[in-house]
Amino acid sequence: MNTPQRTQHRRPRAVLAINGARTARARTTFVRVVARQLNQIAPGTVRVHTVPTTHHGRETRAVVLYAEAGALDTTAEQRRAAYGLLSRAFPEADWTRARTYDARTGVLVADEPTAPAALGLDTAPEARQ
Repeated sequence: MNTPQRTQHRRPRAVLAINGARTARARTTFVRVVARQLNQIAPGTVRVHTVPTTHHGRETRAVVLYAEAGALDTTAEQRRAAYGLLSRAFPEADWTRARTYDARTGVLVADEPTAPAALGLDTAPEARQ
């Protein structure tokens, strides 16, 4: 016979909705703050692209700031400040890989070079399927 059992730690849907809305507001605030700080570093910045490089045996980082119309003419200090801001905002990111941050959406993505499959440059058999 079925005996009713009480579920453990069941949360009402309203509580879940409220928590989801709080998370969304916090994310939106984070995106606006980072965008505002990037705009203070270099006015018009909408995207930041970082690439790890090596210069005379020393690891360095190439940073390019973009506006809607293209790459911005920036100083080394501005590029350093933008990279510092993003590395503090995303401490869990693997900065040994190329990254692009979109200030409009708040999305940080790995920027891996790819080639069209038709060129046949992928040598791994699973890549050719």
